[in-house]
Formats: sequence, structure tokens, C-alpha cells
Amino acid sequence: MSEHAPASERRPSKVAIVGAGSVGATLAYATLMRGAARQVALYDINREKVRAEALDIAHGIQFMPMGEIEGSDDIEVCRGADVVVVTAGAKQQPGQSRLDLAENTVGLVRAIVPELLTVAPDAIVLMVTNPVDVATAAALKVAGLPAQRVFGSGTVLDTSRLRYLLARETGLAVQNLHAYVVGEHGDSEITLWSSAMVGVVPLLDWSTTHAPLLDAEARDRIAGEVVGAAYQIIAGKGATNYAVALAGASIIEAVLRSENRVMSVSSELDDYVGISDVCLSVPTVVGREGIGEKLVPPMTPAEVAGLRASADRIREVLRRLGL
Repeated sequence: MSEHAPASERRPSKVAIVGAGSVGATLAYATLMRGAARQVALYDINREKVRAEALDIAHGIQFMPMGEIEGSDDIEVCRGADVVVVTAGAKQQPGQSRLDLAENTVGLVRAIVPELLTVAPDAIVLMVTNPVDVATAAALKVAGLPAQRVFGSGTVLDTSRLRYLLARETGLAVQNLHAYVVGEHGDSEITLWSSAMVGVVPLLDWSTTHAPLLDAEARDRIAGEVVGAAYQIIAGKGATNYAVALAGASIIEAVLRSENRVMSVSSELDDYVGISDVCLSVPTVVGREGIGEKLVPPMTPAEVAGLRASADRIREVLRRLGL
């Protein structure tokens, strides 16, 4: 028997997105525009809103790769999804940190994740709602799934912001700048300068021959811009949605296309540089089964200490919420 089913028997890939707010609706659009999945289900308790968002996207299907979208306030719309993405949660207000949203978001996660798994029991669960590290820990606890199938978008967006700023600073293509942001998706996140690369050259070596480009002062400024990016955008327009949706769509692609791509997603750590029992972002292989190996890049003692401090910050919130 062939290991591949005949084309007529193959089921199209399906992604269910929970929440038709600015992030959820834009993620549905990005997923279809990139051809990441053939079917997208958009679920929200606001019936008119979710139907309108889905209809607006559906009217542009002609200009996308083949696909379809359905929006509903009935959780049945998520049935059979290969990937379930949770974007619903409390909206971050100007001046609020992501951790300020924890209690409301955890309550939603506890309510919605078990319901989703009744209609999509084989799905990979991707958390995008903030605070994503806390939400991922809550989802993992209530889902009862293997840890590899529940993870968060983590610092994938922060890493993209970092590489954009490095490209702007150096004038080089963003695809040739390799650097990661790890830890909390939030104020305590860490930029791993010691393992960053400009093409095939270690960034710290490159900066010494191109000073003042990417010198210590420039690196501190860039790291600060990455941390403050969301606050700036939220103050200006009320929410971030475009870049986070593209980040989410790229994670979905890595899963559905079995890409085994290294991404800084958030997942439960087990003795990662001495850190355990907390969800944080580290470079991780993402593929069809969810998350795989967590890679340990070279880190300075200061970077390791920063990552551990980030873990302590998240762990304190988890304790406060009974997680």
C-alpha cells in the first residue's frame, strides 16, 4: 500500500483561529494570502463581527492561492482543524504590560481550550494571545496533550523586529541577519548578541570592523526599540496586528509543511541552561508534530542570567494564578 493517500482522498489542511479581533482577522487573511492552509475557520462569540470579517476576506479569495474561509460563533466551525490558534484575550491598553493581562487571559484559556479539543482533538495548539508565555502554560495544563503539541508564538515577532532593525542599521538584507530574542515575550526578553551573525560573520566581530555600526551603544538602543515596539504601536493605533499575523502564519506554515524551521517559540522548558517548569521562548525546531529539539546557542553568563531572570518573572505570575 502506498504511504500517500490518493489525491481524491486527501483532506485539505485546516486552521481554526479563535478570536476575530484585529490579530485574529489579520491572521486569517495572512494565512490565506500566503497559502499556508487551504481552509480557515474563524471563531468568535460575536456573531456579526466574525461573519463580517470572514465575508470580507472571502470576497478577495480570487486574488489569493486556492482557499476558503468560514466565520461563525459556533465552535463546530473549528471541527477537524490541524492547527488551532488562540488569539482571543484581553486587549492590551496603552501603558499596560503584557503580564497585566494575565488573569483575564488565563480564565479564557481555561474555558476555551478544552472545548476546542472536543472538536479538534488531533490539532496542534498555538497560543498567540498575551501574555503568551503564561497563556501557553495555562493551555498546556488544561489541554492534557503532549508538550510538543502546545506552544506559543513567543518571541518570533520580537526576533523579526530585531532583524528588521539590524537590516535598517547595516543596509544589508534582513534575510542575511541572524539573531534571536529569547525569554519572555515582554519587558524581560533577552537579545542574544553573542550568537548573532551578519551573514557568516559573528555580529560582534563585524561590529568591531564597522564601528560605530552595531557597537555596544547601538546594540543597547536596538534592544530597547525591540522591547518598546509594541507600546509605540499600541499608543499610535490601538493594537499590533500585521507583523504578528505574518509571524503566526509563518509558524502555521512550519507545522503544516513539515518545515522543521528553527523559530523562537514559547514552550515548556526542561533543564534548559538550568531552567525548568516554565514556558519561555528559545530557538526551537518547529514541524508537523509541533515542537522538536530546543537548540542551545552560545550564551554569555550575562545572557544566561537574563534568561533565568525572565523565567523567574514568568514563574511568579504563574504562582499568583495557581499555575
